[in-house]
Amino acid sequence: MTRISALSADVIAIAVFALFARIAHQTDDMPLNVAGWLSTLWPFLVGVALAWAAIALAGWNGARVAPAGVTTWVITAAVGLGIWSLRNGELPHWSFILVAAVMSGLLMLGWRAVAAAVGRRRT
Repeated sequence: MTRISALSADVIAIAVFALFARIAHQTDDMPLNVAGWLSTLWPFLVGVALAWAAIALAGWNGARVAPAGVTTWVITAAVGLGIWSLRNGELPHWSFILVAAVMSGLLMLGWRAVAAAVGRRRT
């Protein structure tokens, strides 16, 4: 898997994460629409970009669960939730942090695990 396809898979994973978050947490102030989805998405995309800068600097294979996947997940979740905190002037509730961390982890590590399993089957 190329770096571009691995990066693309992370972007898709976090876009799906943001869509699920918007579906679960739509309000009158933030309805389920493209603007609401993008508002939820962009802080986590900043995290993906920073994580991939770290992957590139370290020279890691971005498609591997460890260390690249774990690093990408942790940086993405921390940056996304950090920006959320700055935008809202408070820390998110612990349950929000837990769900965001688990769901982003499942999506970002999950595609890597599936790709590794498929790769092993082909060899």
